[in-house]
Amino acid sequence: MSKQKKLKPELASGFRDRKGNELILKDRLIEIIKRNFQLFGFEPLETPGFELSENIGKFLPDEDRPMAGVFGFKDEKDWISLRYDLTAPLARYVSENFDNLSKPFKRYQVGSVWRNEKPGPGRYREFTQIDADIVGTKSVSADADMCVLLVDTLNKCGLDKNEYLIKVSNRKLIQGLLEELKVTSDLKKLTAIRAADKLDRVGISGVKALLGKGRKDKSGDFTKGAGLTENQSEEIINFLKIDSFSKLGNLSSNLTFKEGISELNEILELTKLNKFADRIKFSSAVVRGIEYYTGAIFEANLLFKVKNKKGKEIEFGSVGGGGRYDDLISRFTQSIYPATGVSIGLDRLLYAITQKKMEKIKDNNPVVICVFDKKQMSQYNKLLTLLRSSNINSEIYCGDGSLKAQMKYADKRNAPAVILYGDNEIKSGIVTIKNLKLGKEASVDLKTREDWTSSKTAQITAKVENLVDEIKKLL
Repeated sequence: MSKQKKLKPELASGFRDRKGNELILKDRLIEIIKRNFQLFGFEPLETPGFELSENIGKFLPDEDRPMAGVFGFKDEKDWISLRYDLTAPLARYVSENFDNLSKPFKRYQVGSVWRNEKPGPGRYREFTQIDADIVGTKSVSADADMCVLLVDTLNKCGLDKNEYLIKVSNRKLIQGLLEELKVTSDLKKLTAIRAADKLDRVGISGVKALLGKGRKDKSGDFTKGAGLTENQSEEIINFLKIDSFSKLGNLSSNLTFKEGISELNEILELTKLNKFADRIKFSSAVVRGIEYYTGAIFEANLLFKVKNKKGKEIEFGSVGGGGRYDDLISRFTQSIYPATGVSIGLDRLLYAITQKKMEKIKDNNPVVICVFDKKQMSQYNKLLTLLRSSNINSEIYCGDGSLKAQMKYADKRNAPAVILYGDNEIKSGIVTIKNLKLGKEASVDLKTREDWTSSKTAQITAKVENLVDEIKKLL
C-alpha cells in the first residue's frame, strides 16, 4: 500500500474559523439588528447560497478574477455561483414572486456571501451580511429612511454618536461629471467610478494612477487604469476633494449632475427630522464600486482606529452601505422596478466592537461538575438537572482524566466555577463550589484534591438545595 499523504490542517486564503465569545457577540448583534429592522417595518426573507450565475450578474468591482469575483461551477447544463451579496438574489426573488408581494416590498435578510477577491486586513472571502431593502418606490423618502435606519441600528449596537458617520452622496454626481468630461465609454466610466471608490484605501495619488494608466500595489500586482486624460483625472480628483454640499452647485451644469444634487438635498432635508441628523453628512468621496447603483448612495463609517493582526493602529472605515438600484430588477421584468437598500457587514462591525471592548459578553461557558467516582454518576446527574432546569449552562466532566486533568479542562473552557461533590459531600448533603472567576489557578501544580481545596481561589460550601442560588451569585 502506498503511504497516505499527510495533510496540512490549514484554511484557504481569505477564510477563517470562529469560536466562543466572538460568535456569541455576533449572534447578539444579529438579534439587535434584526429586531431593529423589524421595528422599521421589514419582514424576513431567506434565499439559497447558490444562484444561477447569469441571474446574479457580473456587478462586482474585481474584474480580474473569473466571473467578476464570484465562486462558481457548471452543474449539468447551467453555471451556478455562490452569491456575492444579498441584493442580486433579492432581484431574482421579487421578479419571480412579483404578483404575490406587497408593493412596496420591504424585506431584511441575514446570510453568508462569498467573493473571489484578493484578501486583506479585515477583508475575507466569506463573510456575513444583513440587508434591508425597499422595492417598488422611486420616493427619495425611502432613501432617507435607509440612512436613518443605519444610524439608529449602529446606535443600538452600542456605538456612541461620535464613533460613526453615515456618509451620503448620489451616483448621478460622478456620472454627470463623467458625461461633462466627454467620457463616453461605459467601461471607462465604470473603471473611473471604481477607481474613485478606492480613495480610502489607496489615497489621492493611488486614485489618480487608477484613473490614468494604472497602479501597482505593494505586492507587485498591477491594476489597469481607466485611461483618462490628465485633465479628466484632475477634474474627478477635485470633485472627490469637495468637503461641503453647498459647494456642489457651481461644479457642473450637466443635467444628470443637477438631478443628483436635487435628490441629495431632499434626503438631507428629510433626515434633519431625525434625532441623529448630525450623524448623516454629505461626502463627495462616496461613489460605491458596485455597478448597479443608479441614485442615492451611502456608507456607514467608523471614526475610531483599530489594531490589525500586527498590532498596528489603522483606520477601519466602512462597516456598511448601500444605495438606490432602479435598473437591477428590470433584467427580469423588462420594465423599471425601483429599489433602494442598505447592507451591514457583520464581521467588520463585530471586529470593531470587539476591539473597542464596549460589549462585555456574559460568560456562557459551562459550570463543570467534577467526577471523583463514576459509581456516583446518578448523584452528579441530580446536580446537573438542578442547574440546567434553572437555565445555567453546565456539564459533568466526560473525559477519562484525573482531578488534575479536570481542573485543566475547566481552566481551558474558562468555566466560571467547578463543583466538587465527593463521598463526604454526598453523605453530608453539601457541595463545594470553586469560583474560578476570581482568578485562574496554575492547575499544573494541583495534583490532589487537597491541593485544590486548599488553594487561594475563592471557595464556598453550600447545601445542595442552595446550589442554584450560589451559582447565580457568581455568574
